Amino acid sequence: MTASALWYPCTQMHHLEQFPPLTIARAQGAYLYTTEGTPILDAISSWWVNLHGHCHPFINQAVMDQLGRCEQVMLAGLTHEPIEQLAERLVALTPAALTKAFFADSGSAAVEVALKMSLQYWQQCGETQRKTFISLENGYHGETLGSLSVTDIPLFSAQYAPLLIQHLRAPSPALQTKPELLSESEFIHQQLNALEHLMQTHDGEICALILEPLVQGAAGMHMYPASYLKAAHELCDRYRIHLILDEIAVGFGRTGTLFAHEQAGICPDFLCLSKGLTAGYLPMSCVLTTDDVYAAFYHPSVQRGFLHSHSFTGNPLAARAALASLDWFEQQQVLTTNQHLIHHLSHGLDELCQHPHIRQVRQTGMIGAFTLVNEHGIAYPAEEGRGRLLARKATELGVLLRPIGNQVYLMPPYCVTPEEIQRILQIAVTALEWAISEPPLNQSAGALA
Repeated sequence: MTASALWYPCTQMHHLEQFPPLTIARAQGAYLYTTEGTPILDAISSWWVNLHGHCHPFINQAVMDQLGRCEQVMLAGLTHEPIEQLAERLVALTPAALTKAFFADSGSAAVEVALKMSLQYWQQCGETQRKTFISLENGYHGETLGSLSVTDIPLFSAQYAPLLIQHLRAPSPALQTKPELLSESEFIHQQLNALEHLMQTHDGEICALILEPLVQGAAGMHMYPASYLKAAHELCDRYRIHLILDEIAVGFGRTGTLFAHEQAGICPDFLCLSKGLTAGYLPMSCVLTTDDVYAAFYHPSVQRGFLHSHSFTGNPLAARAALASLDWFEQQQVLTTNQHLIHHLSHGLDELCQHPHIRQVRQTGMIGAFTLVNEHGIAYPAEEGRGRLLARKATELGVLLRPIGNQVYLMPPYCVTPEEIQRILQIAVTALEWAISEPPLNQSAGALA
């Protein structure tokens, strides 16, 4: 057994006896540096949170300035300027119908907030029969009990089944699951028909549909077109069901637009944000919602209020980091300059398509991914650990990757250069060649995000 007192998240500690974690001493820009000074290019933005690069001077200065003013204040009966400004900024950046911002401290907590708000809304509107939710197959929304109930990744949820409420599942529109005989439009139409059938069958019983727009992250960067998102929104309107968009992973430019739902031209009832919200500096999440939802809670009775709280809700340091990140987006026209990076990523991914051990090369904005396959073109079983072997070799070669089972993805910070994107892909292929030549790990590697 490992001697360290630290128990790592999303990690089989037994594996650390063979592959101990690297100790990172500092970070700058797109790079992490080990205690020995070795640079490692952070191709996954440190679990998808870092936007503009590590130790960003502009954001650093904003946080240090706030540190000299106020580090924490409870957001109940008290308020402060940074969180008021952040709420206004987020409302201004999202569709006009989203007028209220409720803050929490993690992505899972944001999902919990949205689920609870939706349920309580219907209860307080007199529609007490609405008690269930629809989520998508292979969807991921967090690891607290409420969020796990709408998560369909058995690795994370199966062992907690006795604690979880069973909700409804609609088939995923991810093109990685499309049968070869169907065209893309036929497949999307088929999945939408199945979604509508669920809504019809359980008409009047459903609170909300929750989904990850455009990219199902923990499923292995499974991607689908904006047309599904637009049609799903129309179905929610038709059956009077809330739409919860979980943009925790894909928000703040990851899909090429500031928010993924912009590409479908829709407005959800609840928009969940986290990860990139503070550019990777401090834990924070936010749920944006409408005046209609807010009005159902606005009442003299305390019991009708939304009685959900976190001790560090609206932390001033996190709020200043988020405001500085949004300022940087505007001042540097980050979304515009990212189009250049998106083009280079697309070109680099195209070069992988002919590799005999790579299939389903795909991209949405600044997110690229591909599937590892054997000599017969069949995806490697996750338990062989090919992805973990690839990640191990890539780290030795100076690039941080963390494949999800047999799915390799990259989601670099926006300070990455075209040359660094090319280097990431080259090292990924080199590491792949090494990984497929090695004996399988024969461990239950699973699909760790």
